[in-house]
Amino acid sequence: MMEESDPPFMEFYKNLFDDHDRSKKNHNGVSDDVEEWELPMIDLGRLDRGGWEIADCKREIAEASRKWGFFQVINHGVSADILEKMRCEQIKAFKKTYHEKSSNHRDLNFPVGSYRWGTPSATCLKQLAWSEAFHVPLTDISNMGGVTSLRTTMEQFATTVSELAEMLAEILAEELGHKSNFFKENCLPSTCYLRMNRYPPCPVSPHVCGLMPHTDSDFLTILHQDQIGGLQLVKDGKWIAVKPNKEALIINIGDLFQAWSNDVYKSVEHRVVANRQTERFSTAFFFCPSYDTVIQSCAEKSIYRRFSFKEFRQQVQDDVKKHGYKIGLPSSFSVLGLDIIT
Repeated sequence: MMEESDPPFMEFYKNLFDDHDRSKKNHNGVSDDVEEWELPMIDLGRLDRGGWEIADCKREIAEASRKWGFFQVINHGVSADILEKMRCEQIKAFKKTYHEKSSNHRDLNFPVGSYRWGTPSATCLKQLAWSEAFHVPLTDISNMGGVTSLRTTMEQFATTVSELAEMLAEILAEELGHKSNFFKENCLPSTCYLRMNRYPPCPVSPHVCGLMPHTDSDFLTILHQDQIGGLQLVKDGKWIAVKPNKEALIINIGDLFQAWSNDVYKSVEHRVVANRQTERFSTAFFFCPSYDTVIQSCAEKSIYRRFSFKEFRQQVQDDVKKHGYKIGLPSSFSVLGLDIIT
């Protein structure tokens, strides 16, 4: 029996489930036979030790971004206390009734449109995300009104994670031979955002995903997840499951960094597998520029043409409408067969 706090997935998407039953096909077929791996682990405490340890740490960050597109960090500067408070606060927020969440109850006071669930554009089960989220731009956190524990915790989390993202981006740029203020100038609190995620128990797993396969559209994503597991990514052409680590934050490269680095750093496809019995929580920070920011490869011979973040976001939305899923960088931004914008 679905809890009152859960979105009405079965009722709202009844036609998709009926179509699935009639066709007798497993449209998604997420296999249980996925090997669990540990992501590369990087101790950021080494950046404070001086000498060769700094150089080694930076090299490992760049290497993981090239070979995996994902890595995890410890001694990252975000206290265990903040992480635990963030988890507790978002659990309380998601435990509100569905009506309270969708109508933005005064106890939540999130910006209008922050609460999202499912996949409104889904035309079949493989496009349906069995999840709900509060998607909040950083600048809107301080405008939530009232000094609540949720607002205070979100501000603390956002501040420390923003600093971490900027530091990692500068290291990755430096390892490409580019010391610049690009990220400091373009990825501001007004352009970045937090996304608090909940994946309710899913009675129709594995026919749907908690989050369908995709790449992220930002420069970097920083993720704090619980110990339930469910995050999977593509490594060497096959899906692998990420082993949870309560002390670590997960970092992944987004599409913009892949383009900016001229394919040196990889934006890797990933998904979240739905769980039949247990709910899962995570908090993601997305390191994004303003919509007007122009993304241009740092290499002399670029694989990608110049484009604005606004143009990229629009292309993603168009692809979702047309195909039902995000295509990402290869679709319209390669210089092959296109005139290079100068």
